Amino acid sequence: MDILDLNKAQAVQQNEQEVEDKEKESKEPVVLEDLSALAWLELEEFSRLSGLPKERILELVNLGKIKSKISHNKLLIDASSGTNALIKKVENNLISMDMNGRSLEPVFVEKTINTILNLHDKVISAKDETISAFKNENMFLKDALISMQEVYEEDKKTIDLLRDELNQAREEIEFMKRKYRLMWGKVADMSSVNKK
Repeated sequence: MDILDLNKAQAVQQNEQEVEDKEKESKEPVVLEDLSALAWLELEEFSRLSGLPKERILELVNLGKIKSKISHNKLLIDASSGTNALIKKVENNLISMDMNGRSLEPVFVEKTINTILNLHDKVISAKDETISAFKNENMFLKDALISMQEVYEEDKKTIDLLRDELNQAREEIEFMKRKYRLMWGKVADMSSVNKK
């Protein structure tokens, strides 16, 4: 199996070198294709994410169905072109056969894909609604906790005030007891003096 067409790889490297030279000369970035929008993945990472063997990926690169480039002696795969190639392959397989080996109509495949996308959108919106509901519930619980904290602080102040009033009442009762003892003591002394 042919791993990479060396002429393609050398042309890509030469093209990149020309771009770098032009950028250095003009000090303005020169873009051949909008490469900044492309996400480049190493071959191993792309293989792991796509589930395709490396040999199949290299075959798709050689056929030109997946964009690639060599950077720092590593083969990089364009994620968007790889994704498009994989989706087209799945669509072609769906169109060519169903479970019983009969041909499927492209309209059916398109409707199936649209249904899947609609279901995906509904799941995403349900997830957003759930997150919103949790946020609202958290805000409610936070407000309730703050309210309970305020009530607790007020009750604590009331208890302290009542405790102070109770202590004052005790002191007054003790004062009144001493006062009555003294008064009754004087009365008792006076009556004993009068009896003599």
